Amino acid sequence: MSTTQRAAVIHYLDTCFTHPVRDPLWGHIYLDPAMLPLLYSEPFQQLNRIRQLGPTFLVYPGATHTRLNHSLGVLHMARRLIRTLITHEAAPDLSLEGVKGFLCAALLHDVGHFPYTHSLKELPLKEHEVLTGDIIRRMPLAGILKDTLGIDPVIPARIVDLHLPADTCLEPDDGRNPASSDQEISFFRRLLSSPLDPDKLDYLNRDAYFCGVPYGTQDSDYVLSQVLPHPDAGIGLDEGGISALEHLLFSKYQMYRAVYWHRTVRIATGMIKKGLYLGIRSGALQTDQLYNLDDESFFKLADSCDAPEFGLISAVQSRRLHQTIYEAPFDNTRPQLQELCDLSRRTAMERRLADTLSRCLGKPVSEMHLLIDIPEAISFEVDIPVRTADGWIPYSRARSVFTPQVVRDFTETLRLVRIAVDPRVLPLPETAITALATELQHGVA
Repeated sequence: MSTTQRAAVIHYLDTCFTHPVRDPLWGHIYLDPAMLPLLYSEPFQQLNRIRQLGPTFLVYPGATHTRLNHSLGVLHMARRLIRTLITHEAAPDLSLEGVKGFLCAALLHDVGHFPYTHSLKELPLKEHEVLTGDIIRRMPLAGILKDTLGIDPVIPARIVDLHLPADTCLEPDDGRNPASSDQEISFFRRLLSSPLDPDKLDYLNRDAYFCGVPYGTQDSDYVLSQVLPHPDAGIGLDEGGISALEHLLFSKYQMYRAVYWHRTVRIATGMIKKGLYLGIRSGALQTDQLYNLDDESFFKLADSCDAPEFGLISAVQSRRLHQTIYEAPFDNTRPQLQELCDLSRRTAMERRLADTLSRCLGKPVSEMHLLIDIPEAISFEVDIPVRTADGWIPYSRARSVFTPQVVRDFTETLRLVRIAVDPRVLPLPETAITALATELQHGVA
């Protein structure tokens, strides 16, 4: 990276971020005043009406922070990260427009996010990163990026949406290519999604803060002091920072165990997902109706649909949640359970279990009164390169307790398969619970 390029980027990062926004986690978050129109735009303000953790407030009442809070935090951490990396001689060639585009991508990375956190996962919908890329390239954000910040909106769109090609101009008719090179876009993509990306550094700290739990708190200053540019991975870690990464990985595990995958949160999420899936399948709801919603408009939509399946969503609003009657470790060696990772097959099994329960109780039980919850597979990423006295080595060869086997054990410990039923069905005789568990695990009643 040339001295002139580096000086221009450092000058921008150090002198242009003068507008303070008070944040309960980081204190002051400073913005480039030219970013304020992005902050005040409707697509970004909608994030203030979407809770970051969806139904988690049912367990942790303080967890009412929003995706707008989080997005400002990601910008804050992204600016600090790029400022650290650019001081190293090995920093790649970065244009000022590219750095601005990366910071705008960090700020806007969630503008296409669905309401109620991940309740809409597995449904036949566009990914929120794709929606984000589309929103960034449309007015009003595209106009603000071009006219106020002087950057091509294609740059942040390509950084966020990995479905967009990193090596092709998306707007050939505008007479120019984006200023950022293909290599620069790829570098920024790796920064925004890595084991030590600004998204994780904010959400683990922020979610722990608002939930009132100590598990996600990170020593962010030390983490950032240990990151280095890497020619292939984008970001690497000095050997002295291994303990910081271990702490982050263990914090992520604890947050999943205590917060993100808390039993009540899982059941509430599953009830919303089931109501939406059944509504889409019956034709009572069209997938296009689920785009560009916040929490309030999402529940208004559900309330306006006169179909029985949406009673599941109303029940979550009123905290009338299904109760867990069975849970066990998810054994991914069982084909029966592997098949249930598919939402349509899981729904079919729920109908079968409802029929089984009807026979056990001698009265009809609706499929809406029974829910199977299987968390998706997750990864504790440990593929970051580590710089030692002898050069770069893979993290798997570094001196860390987070060996591949430990990572697998963490994942297996977290994933539980559950059966939950409407409280109106309770209490259940042990024979009925045993019959449901047997059919779930082995496919036989």
